[in-house]
Amino acid sequence: MRLNEPTNQEKIPFKAINWNNIEDMVDKLTFEKLTSQFWLDSRMVPSNDIQDWSKLSEKEQTLYNKVFAGLTLLDTLQSEDGIATIKQDAASQHEIAVLDNIMFMEAVHAKSYSTIFSTLCSPREITAVFDWADSNTFLQEKAHVIRDIYLNGTSLQRKAASVLLESFLFYSGFYTPLWYMGNGKMVNVAEIIRLIIRDESVHGAYIGHKFRLEFNNLALEEQEDLTDWVYKLTLNLYENEMQYAKELYNEIGWTENVRIFMQYNADKALMNLGIEPLFGVTAADVDPIVMNGLSTTTSNHDFFSQVGNGYLLSDVEVMKDEDYDY
Repeated sequence: MRLNEPTNQEKIPFKAINWNNIEDMVDKLTFEKLTSQFWLDSRMVPSNDIQDWSKLSEKEQTLYNKVFAGLTLLDTLQSEDGIATIKQDAASQHEIAVLDNIMFMEAVHAKSYSTIFSTLCSPREITAVFDWADSNTFLQEKAHVIRDIYLNGTSLQRKAASVLLESFLFYSGFYTPLWYMGNGKMVNVAEIIRLIIRDESVHGAYIGHKFRLEFNNLALEEQEDLTDWVYKLTLNLYENEMQYAKELYNEIGWTENVRIFMQYNADKALMNLGIEPLFGVTAADVDPIVMNGLSTTTSNHDFFSQVGNGYLLSDVEVMKDEDYDY
């Protein structure tokens, strides 16, 4: 059928998104927040950490590579499956617009780790660590658990899984760069992680907000059943995450501190969902060096010059007539 050929069937009009007519103002506030803090890995400078990297032991470098490969896998899951399935249940065009922004930034996050790898590692080392991520039992387990919920769960279950992923499961990996940054090492790489954490904090809060709106419409018995389901999922993920942390951190002696950090962030994820915390861990219980790194403010918010340490925008030159000659 040609585009201009009439049909006997009445067409449903396609609606233009109207940002001046919004049911949930959180959509507009979140969209503006995310766009105001937009960044790209290509404008970061992890090469400034090459000297620090050369001073790390082989054991430390291996840990760095593994946590970043694991984070890459989780961001890939979120950008390919997670947000796409949550979009299916969006209540408005504005919510879809926010989720599109989140999905794009998850892809940026995944690519950012490759930027770090290509700066610090050889091609053979990169291949080896991605092979490790693709076969690690505990990493694959949490990815499969979350992905199964994305593909087969209800709208509320998908949102809960997403918040647990973004606000909890990432943090066993984030611990490493935050610790080194707090000790004055690998600070440019850690600046990328701080920007990622800044994004994830908004993502978790926004999807948690959408979860609560939908949750509040349930009958009391349904709310209790779903809360029990979330607690069971959290404990299941936590048990697997502890095994993952032991494999990563036992040799370097950080497992106990990482355990406390994971419990802290699991509770934060539950609070994003409006659910009572499980572990009762506060910021005071977490290594203060790592907590300092969790601050999602950066040193300079003038986007036209710099976003955080090392995030420099390119110089701009005025276009000339000959630039248009091909």
